[in-house]
Amino acid sequence: MIVLKTANEIEALREAGRVVALAHAAMRAAAAPGVTLKELDSVAADVLAEHGATSAFLGYQPHFASSPFPGVICASINDQIVHGIPTEYALQEGDLVSIDFGAVLGGWVGDAAVTFPVGEPRDQADADLIECTDTALAAGIEAAVVGNRIGDISHAIATIARRHGYGMPEGWGGHGVGREMHEDPSVPNDGKPGRGLRLKPGLVIAIEPMFIAGGDDSYRLADDGWTVLTTDGSNAAHSEHTIAITENGPRILTLP
Repeated sequence: MIVLKTANEIEALREAGRVVALAHAAMRAAAAPGVTLKELDSVAADVLAEHGATSAFLGYQPHFASSPFPGVICASINDQIVHGIPTEYALQEGDLVSIDFGAVLGGWVGDAAVTFPVGEPRDQADADLIECTDTALAAGIEAAVVGNRIGDISHAIATIARRHGYGMPEGWGGHGVGREMHEDPSVPNDGKPGRGLRLKPGLVIAIEPMFIAGGDDSYRLADDGWTVLTTDGSNAAHSEHTIAITENGPRILTLP
């Protein structure tokens, strides 16, 4: 069921989104060679505690997972697309780090993801992958206007992926956000313009392109039951914001 949010509810979602943005900034500042993923997880946990928020991820167990998620953040490295578990892995210069993070504040959820290199990218291809994924997110947000449809968002994302020869993990995409981290509707990263749910004021969704450098749309699941990896071994990037559809255009709720 799709629940449209009131103006006051969108403001509450914005406050949760602000916590998410602050945590992302803190983690990015802390990420350096030798820093472990568990240490980044602790950085995010500290931001949650400072602002009286809780984790949307810790203990979460959707239908596909055999165990509850063990971290505050999803930390995916290089060929890991999404849902990487924060371990004792120590970051190395040039690693691509995708951090997905969700906060719950006052019963409302904020959810966003970002990919960045540790230090300088190892090559131009990694830099281009991140840039194109961020560009696709911006294009998806730009299409999220009253009167358009979900397919217009999906098409905007997919157009950029295909133009640059990137793959997208089949079946993965965005979702509604509200009292729960995953609500209706689903927001695919590939689709046809003019198709799907018509966008109305009060709809709050997470838009999250995930691009695979090698161009393959397939993926595989790691033995941990959570981490999603590229089948071809190429690097991946993930970019996400939670937004509200308003009469004045899309409003990004997960900015600082």
